[in-house]
Amino acid sequence: MAVDIDLKSVNDRLRGASAPAVVEWALAQGRPTIATTSMGRNAALMLHLVSQVDRSVPTVWIDTGYNLRDTYVVAERLIRELDLNIHVYSPLMTSERRNAIMGGIPTVDEEERHREFTRQVKLEPFARALDDLRPEIWLTGIRREETEHRKTLDIVSMDDRGILKVAPIFYWSEAEVEDYMQRHQLPTCRHYFDPTKVHDGRECGLHTAA
Repeated sequence: MAVDIDLKSVNDRLRGASAPAVVEWALAQGRPTIATTSMGRNAALMLHLVSQVDRSVPTVWIDTGYNLRDTYVVAERLIRELDLNIHVYSPLMTSERRNAIMGGIPTVDEEERHREFTRQVKLEPFARALDDLRPEIWLTGIRREETEHRKTLDIVSMDDRGILKVAPIFYWSEAEVEDYMQRHQLPTCRHYFDPTKVHDGRECGLHTAA
């Protein structure tokens, strides 16, 4: 059953709350909850934030198979040091086989090929994660300033799947993110590549597919 909630009232209340308080609010709803991570540059922030409240929360990582070595090194360190309840989902086809069949990573201008590529490496694995874990609440690290689509959302929003998305750092600036990373001495992934985004300001599909 989808969470029945007055979004405006909740957002008005949570807008002045701290990020840990937003996580606590989400978990206090008593519904099946997941967190997601890209294991990207500042992914450690949300992993640390959620783990400080409740490290048993299942954390879903969609490993596209196109991550760089630095990403995997930092990811393994975070999984170990934060004792994450990590659930890794990967595409059904290896990246090498897909590259041979599809001729490499499609450009964003190749709309149909890029859409199918994104489905294979991001959306299909995420759909499997949702089928397995059946979340009603989704803790996400999205921030308002990142994309045009995200400017239409808020700290708490409902996606078309009926999952309540909760974004504890939604209104944080890049400077606030960097400050948190430094204060808690969290490792950062300097070399990160998301083949479904290609460049900053694009959605990878997880937040727009539903």
